[in-house]
Amino acid sequence: MEKATKSLKSSKVLLKMKNLEDSIALAYYSMYFALLSLLFRVGIKSENHTISIWLLKELFEIDNKSIKNAKKERIEKQYYVDSKALEQEVKDLTRDTEDFITLISILLKL
Repeated sequence: MEKATKSLKSSKVLLKMKNLEDSIALAYYSMYFALLSLLFRVGIKSENHTISIWLLKELFEIDNKSIKNAKKERIEKQYYVDSKALEQEVKDLTRDTEDFITLISILLKL
C-alpha cells in the first residue's frame, strides 16, 4: 500500500503541473499497487494486470470498473500520441483512485 500511496501523491503533483498523461499512468499504477496488496494478503502473486483485475471481481466480488477504466486510459494516453487527456478526466480519475485505495485499505484491515 505504500507504493499505492506514493504513486497517488505523485499523480496529484503531475496533475497540478498539467502533465496529464503521466498523471493518468501513476493514478492507474496506484490502483494496481493497492490491488496487488490485497492479492498478496490472500497469498496470490500475480504479475498479469488483466488477470489481477479479473481476480478482484471474481474472488472478492468487487466492481472492477474503475481500475479497468484507469488501465484503458493509461494505455491510450501512454501509447497513442493522438489521444490527449483532458484535465477534468484526470481529476475524475484521481477521485476514483482515492476511492479505490480507500476501499482496498478497508478490506486489508478486516
